[in-house]
Amino acid sequence: MAAVQTKTSARERAVLRDLASRVRQIAEDPSMAVRKQRWQRHNALQGEGPMILCNPEGAWNEIFPDSALVCQSEPLRGWEWTLRSRIFWWEHIRDDSYIDPWLDINWKVDVGDFGVQISTTHGDNRGSYTWKAPLEDLERDLPKLHFRSLSVDRETTEHSIGLANEILGDILPVRIRSYLWWSMGLTDEASKLVGLENLMLLMYDQPDELHRLMAFLRDERLHFISWCEREGLVSPNNGPDPIASGGIGATDELHPASDSGVALGDIWGFAESQETVGVSPSMFKEFVLPYQVPIMERFGLNSYGCCEGLEHRIDAVTSQIPRLRRVSVAPTANQEILADKLAENYIFSRKPNPAHVSVGFNEKAIREDLRHTLAVAGKLPLEIILKDTHTIENDPARLTRWVQIAREEVGMALA
Repeated sequence: MAAVQTKTSARERAVLRDLASRVRQIAEDPSMAVRKQRWQRHNALQGEGPMILCNPEGAWNEIFPDSALVCQSEPLRGWEWTLRSRIFWWEHIRDDSYIDPWLDINWKVDVGDFGVQISTTHGDNRGSYTWKAPLEDLERDLPKLHFRSLSVDRETTEHSIGLANEILGDILPVRIRSYLWWSMGLTDEASKLVGLENLMLLMYDQPDELHRLMAFLRDERLHFISWCEREGLVSPNNGPDPIASGGIGATDELHPASDSGVALGDIWGFAESQETVGVSPSMFKEFVLPYQVPIMERFGLNSYGCCEGLEHRIDAVTSQIPRLRRVSVAPTANQEILADKLAENYIFSRKPNPAHVSVGFNEKAIREDLRHTLAVAGKLPLEIILKDTHTIENDPARLTRWVQIAREEVGMALA
């Protein structure tokens, strides 16, 4: 394979070094050690009070549009964005997150496909899209599926490490931190293959075939994560790493032997099933949860849930997901039921309604939402995470203000 080349200009290098110097300065702030300890206690269910996080998510494109970046080539452009986002987080958002003095490089991995093509049509409104499900007749089309063909480009990855060390290594040490998946939920893939509405109809119309599909997806996912483990591609997520649908992974309960010898049992796992929020608890327990559990058994600690309300399936989740530590409490979830069910045994990972920040800025509604959560959660292990902010209408100051309001409300609740 030919050597990988990346052209870099003096200006690009100077910009990256200036940004890296600022990130290093931030990472060495004494508050970082305090924040790390707070997250470790919080994740051990021994925290002193609610943790507050604010993730711009889709709004990052408004904070740093393409025109705001100096670097033109990859991977430099990605590094510039990462460094700028860390600085912005510290200087403007000022939530309870923390950073380490490292520059993280991702493994370059190709995961292939399932043997069928999913045709998508994207809109122009923040990532919405439709797709044509390739499995139109499940009984007929299931044999088309195969495990994905997996490969890792170590040469390109090593080139990125070398280039990063050359430009920034004396300021920010370089390490590999690669997150090759998000959720172990399986129902996102299932809905892409058969269609969202059809996924629910199949539970009635072709239950046996749907069980076969879910078994395939379970076995394929186990194959994939085992391959990542064998290839040494699994990274620790027990530091300032964002995990699950919100939260930070800092914990002293997971102990990877080294960055290059990380087992699945050394990291956090995560699953959800947003796509089946409209099905009955019995259908969830038959067609979803049994296929997630064998995967979640591979991880050291687990989180569950995202934007789906879990109040109607929480008993099944808490009784069957092994080593469950964090449960998502969606904007529309019944907080009273979940607070009663979760008690002090799990982190109450509350996601306030982002519409109050994304569409105008409704301070009255924001405070009412926060006060309700604080009253219901009481002394439970609580984190409040603003996410799914797909726009802030080009007003980044909203994020700063939301964090200020959240701190005010937490302070009044604890007074």
